[in-house]
Amino acid sequence: MSTLVYGILWVLCRCLSALFLRYRTKGTGYIPRKGGVLLAANHASYADIPLLGCGVWRRLFYVGRANLFPNRIINWIIRSLGWIPLRTERWDRKAFQQVIELLNAGKAVVIFPEGTRTPDGTLQPGKPGIGMIVAETQCPVIPVYLHGTYEVLPTGASMLRPHPVSVTFGQPIDFRQDKERLEGKALYKQISQTVMDRIADLRGVGQSATPAL
Repeated sequence: MSTLVYGILWVLCRCLSALFLRYRTKGTGYIPRKGGVLLAANHASYADIPLLGCGVWRRLFYVGRANLFPNRIINWIIRSLGWIPLRTERWDRKAFQQVIELLNAGKAVVIFPEGTRTPDGTLQPGKPGIGMIVAETQCPVIPVYLHGTYEVLPTGASMLRPHPVSVTFGQPIDFRQDKERLEGKALYKQISQTVMDRIADLRGVGQSATPAL
């Protein structure tokens, strides 16, 4: 049932975003059709989740803060659709293990390396969590840059605003060679920094792919 609901919401979001946000995607061919893959994106808005998701044909699972949806019923519904709640105040072994299991099972998982939404639309430093996941699974990482979502729903806003949105996917990053020469915190830092650098590289591409209103 959750797969059916996910599919219905995907179509609805895709149609509405194309109609009202002039939604565009670029680089979707870099996303493998099957196999475990981690999509790492900038995080500027709550709108990032649906607007990234409707650009990918594969079903996605998302890592997000555990207190994102305080209502118990909504929490359960969102979890059934693929949300993985992560406790940010401490090391959440259960959430990270769930992500690792999904990747090892050939699923596509979305993570926001910055850990939280940017307060002003600019990129923030990445957290080491993504490094731990990649080091454990050795899965490829697809960098993703969402352009325009901050303007659609900035921090503190309660209503969506019309603004062009584009989602740009970059080439997969393979960290297996890094794992051969680095370990522990040095490896996690290298992975996190490399991913954020690749996301930043996509920023200009995303801006050029976004049509003006």
